[in-house]
Amino acid sequence: MNVVTGGCACGGVRYEVRGPLRDVIACHCEQCRRTSGHFVAATACRRSAFSLPKSATLKWFVAVPGFRRGFCSECGSSLFFEEVGGERVSIAAGSLDEPQGLKIAAHIFLAEAGDYYAIEPGVAISQGGEHSVSLP
Repeated sequence: MNVVTGGCACGGVRYEVRGPLRDVIACHCEQCRRTSGHFVAATACRRSAFSLPKSATLKWFVAVPGFRRGFCSECGSSLFFEEVGGERVSIAAGSLDEPQGLKIAAHIFLAEAGDYYAIEPGVAISQGGEHSVSLP
């Protein structure tokens, strides 16, 4: 089984995924733009495949009840988004250690996108949060 690893910029948070990753979804919602400085490009895995071998500087921020964002309190890296108790852990694609051959499969919350960039043609888009990109 392939083990995918990643973490924050300072190394205070490290994670492992023992299973497949979903292709990337680009989220353009206001929360993602504010926490990352741009839209968020996130892959995801099943919670059962995810582990945190190092989490000394991991902090969680709850902006919407039932959902939380994980980030490093030392370097500020935005790393995770999850529904509390859900089966999926979304992972910032840029935090992966090695390229995984992933591609952007969908753009969501286009209604909240910034006005300073364009969306590439040929990728599914949604004005809200719905998409058809399934977890592997």
